[in-house]
Amino acid sequence: MSFFDDLAARIEATDSVVSVGLDPDPDRLPSFLDADLPRWAFNRRIIDATHEYAACYKPNAAFYEDPDGWRALEETIAYAHGKGVPVLLDAKRGDIGNTARQYAGLLDDDGLGADAITVNPYMGRDTLEPYLSREEKGVFVLCRTSNPGGADFQNLDVGNGKSLYEYVAQRCAEWNEHDTVGLVVGATAPEELESIRDLVDLPFLVPGVGAQGGDAEAAVEYGLADGVGLVNSSRGIIFAGEGADAEGPYFRAAGDAAKRLRTRLNEYR
Repeated sequence: MSFFDDLAARIEATDSVVSVGLDPDPDRLPSFLDADLPRWAFNRRIIDATHEYAACYKPNAAFYEDPDGWRALEETIAYAHGKGVPVLLDAKRGDIGNTARQYAGLLDDDGLGADAITVNPYMGRDTLEPYLSREEKGVFVLCRTSNPGGADFQNLDVGNGKSLYEYVAQRCAEWNEHDTVGLVVGATAPEELESIRDLVDLPFLVPGVGAQGGDAEAAVEYGLADGVGLVNSSRGIIFAGEGADAEGPYFRAAGDAAKRLRTRLNEYR
């Protein structure tokens, strides 16, 4: 089965399109968390609190790129899989030749064993081929990102009445030979979400709902293809308990935040 087949089954089982971003900023971890690998200890408790409501977990590689962090990420992915939840590694990779093949190895069982990955299309199709060739893995391509500076290049007019992000979406649809390709499209620009949905029938990963204040209704209306897609919240869930001085209330708050987001999104499904 492909990643999107597995994701569809997970969405049905949990009645949820919530992606929980596992971005354990060391400066924001609770002081009561005392462990050799605090990021892993934090993630394990977040997963315990939220897995009933999570269609997917999305760790961002930036929070793990040191020796202890890499160990924490390996443990996190294995633990999420033990709960039956797929893992999308938010790595935004994009490079040529041997480098691309090494990065794509993060998806293999002798790598991290992630189920899907985010990639950057700026350098062209050949840089994405090592990911696209893995028929059981998902590839989410950056298309229209949620940050304010995303418009600097992504909104450039490239002719034929299309912006660069729309052209990227169409090319990704052409590259979707194994039904493994999705797009990263932010919830902070709902009109652009709609324009991309009018062009392609691919699942979206929609960040920006939560701390960035993105449009939840548009995220669901335009983000799902045949019911499959993901709406991500990171800080809004994992740090929902910030200020609590005990483990129980802290992580219950994360679970409650994930449940509330599921309920909110399901109003529009």
